[in-house]
Amino acid sequence: MRNVIAICKRELLAFFVSPIAYFVITGFTLLIGFFFFNYLAYFARLYQASQAMAFRGASQLPNLNQTVVEGLYQTMIVILVFVVPLLTMRIIAEEKRRGTFELLITSPVSITSIVLGKFLSLAIVLLVMLGISFIFPLLLVIYGQPEIAPIISGFCGVLLCAFAFASIGMAMSSFTENQIVAGVTSMVVLLLLYVIQAPAESLGGVAADVFRHLSPLEQVIQFIRGVISLQAIVYFLSLIGLGLFLSQRALEMHRWR
Repeated sequence: MRNVIAICKRELLAFFVSPIAYFVITGFTLLIGFFFFNYLAYFARLYQASQAMAFRGASQLPNLNQTVVEGLYQTMIVILVFVVPLLTMRIIAEEKRRGTFELLITSPVSITSIVLGKFLSLAIVLLVMLGISFIFPLLLVIYGQPEIAPIISGFCGVLLCAFAFASIGMAMSSFTENQIVAGVTSMVVLLLLYVIQAPAESLGGVAADVFRHLSPLEQVIQFIRGVISLQAIVYFLSLIGLGLFLSQRALEMHRWR
């Protein structure tokens, strides 16, 4: 455990000494803020129109959670598909390029500790980034009257999804020493995961259920709607485990070359 924490501290220092973490976190926060206020403005227009129609008994007031919170969290997932590879592309590939990775794997530290330490550093950076963006849903709690449970469960779902994306991105980074290749490959894999449920409607039957189950967006939606599903938790933990396993295999192959 001591080695895991030491590697995590080393990676966090590398993240926050270089400008990449600040650019990614700032860019993500600005994008989320932009979409939040757009969703909020759309809700305000709907609310005003619904109030006018409600006097005639012909309309129902819009739901704040469905209009703003669900849209915001689903947008977060889309942005994470492109942002997470920017964080993970250097996590192992850069060390291979610089030659410092040889020193790391020949040190008296297990491959498992290296993988867990690097993943823990990514998880902390993502937690900071998403924690800052949680300010926007928090504004709804302070100044509006939303349902609080879906806001909290939805944030947990987005966080789990981000961790799963980071694990996959780290696996892609462990197979190459080129950061651009690692970043593009991670982005393609995550994008394929995001759109994998698209053929479900045309396929139908068991195949449709399989494709929907493999979609991270379909799993997160359960959290966003306030349902903490054991199936969704197992799905994300499985993705995290798969990414860590592939990273470990890749590093062990590198060690025995």
